[in-house]
Amino acid sequence: MKNQQRIEQILLSLKKCDYLTREQLQRMHKLGQDRNAQKILRSLNQYLSHFSDDRKKVYYLNASGREFVQADKVRKKTTQVNHFLMRNDLYISLGRPTTWRNEVKITLNNLSLVSDAAYILNKIHHFVEIDNKQSMQKNVQKIKKYKKLSTFNPQFQLVWVTTTLYRRNRLEKLCEGMNFKIYLWEDLK
Repeated sequence: MKNQQRIEQILLSLKKCDYLTREQLQRMHKLGQDRNAQKILRSLNQYLSHFSDDRKKVYYLNASGREFVQADKVRKKTTQVNHFLMRNDLYISLGRPTTWRNEVKITLNNLSLVSDAAYILNKIHHFVEIDNKQSMQKNVQKIKKYKKLSTFNPQFQLVWVTTTLYRRNRLEKLCEGMNFKIYLWEDLK
């Protein structure tokens, strides 16, 4: 029974997060050392597919896994996987907030934007943006929308995950005057 619960929990995590590495699954589900985690994940091969990215395996639900946890989204190998992995590392580092939602559409008056994720902590909305290989111009446009949103409701925090100190410094300057927090991806792993 305990083994069945672990299988279900791992598959539900993949349903929520789309793609996870072995390391992320180990942190989320306390799968022990690498060898034990690999053994557990091999035992789930009827529910999982994987591909290698930067010398690490990335897991996602196959058709049987989607059916088992009633997941609608079909995921395949993608070059955008680091975007998902960065978001997932933040989710795990924050203690997997129960209010966490991916790809949240925000619409207010004539303002519309899609946040990479959103969650509520201490009654404050947090909107997550992942900055992985995105042009800084696109980030500027997003920040302008969030600044406009703050004129309607300043009670939120903008949370960024980025890859380099240079990009973090640029984002800090762009977000001045807002409630924000910026993480480097390497610090979340």
